Amino acid sequence: MFSEYRLAQPVAARLLGVTIVGFALAVLAATAIVMLFATSILVLTVAIVGTIVGLFTIGWYLTQRAWVVRLNSDGYQVRFVRGAGTKSARWADVEEVVTDTVAGAPCLILRLRSGDATVIPVEVLAVDREQFVREVSTYLPA
Repeated sequence: MFSEYRLAQPVAARLLGVTIVGFALAVLAATAIVMLFATSILVLTVAIVGTIVGLFTIGWYLTQRAWVVRLNSDGYQVRFVRGAGTKSARWADVEEVVTDTVAGAPCLILRLRSGDATVIPVEVLAVDREQFVREVSTYLPA
């Protein structure tokens, strides 16, 4: 058994927005280099083509390939979540699964036997909150 949960579309859009700003700054820097140092326009052309390719690649990755939570029969892994706590653990180490609101966001909290926890804000996932909780529960040992 294996499940992956991808980024919710609004979260992917925010990340892509930050990426666009970064690429825009790179094109601005290339433009400044061409203007200030009278270098070849090829520098700006490479920056623009790189920006277009980069934006399409990152956009595709964020919407099609990037996963936030991966569950399998052994355990779970969490990526792209700041403040998640323990990013991976085995199911045997999970003591309790609870839902709670953390910083105003509904979260699934996996409390571990070691006293640590994994906090997963369900709003960043492209899945219904209740469905995600049910599916995580199916992985827990009886």
